[in-house]
Amino acid sequence: MLFENNNLSVRLLEEKDKTWLVKWLSDPKVLQYYEGRDRPFDLALVGEKFFSNNQAVNRCIVLYDGKPIGYIQFYLVEGKEREEYGYLSQSEIIYGTDQFIGEVDFWNRGIGKLLVSSIVDFLTKDRKAHKIVMDPQTWNERAIACYEKCGFQKVKLLPLREYHEGTYRDCWLMEYDAK
Repeated sequence: MLFENNNLSVRLLEEKDKTWLVKWLSDPKVLQYYEGRDRPFDLALVGEKFFSNNQAVNRCIVLYDGKPIGYIQFYLVEGKEREEYGYLSQSEIIYGTDQFIGEVDFWNRGIGKLLVSSIVDFLTKDRKAHKIVMDPQTWNERAIACYEKCGFQKVKLLPLREYHEGTYRDCWLMEYDAK
């Protein structure tokens, strides 16, 4: 396990997790918020997107009471993305993260807040992050409210940042500052 907090634990993604990702990423309720309902995943797409050789991204499964319920990834923000976000100082350690709860029965139970606060704790303590960033689409008020409850603030509008369900959508750059 990478980390645990109460009933929640997070471990690195394993080959056996492909079936969970296919299940979650073919559910229209999940896809409404992550990837888009017009882009359901099958085994091949899960393999391509989540099991590529990109060593820079730490891909993980979220468990609650030992049951897989979601996905989270974290990575160092570098290069073009760092510049686009406006982080000019190379001395700061900045991590980005993306996540979703794939089991919809676990929505609206405070688990998202527990997950986000746990990854913040892990990244600031274990990885010495100075800042942690996310870029939710501006219309995703539920996610934004969760992130704000965990100490994130909107710092920059990212116009037409993400392609979702046939159109480019605006996103908020949200930041947690460990200082």
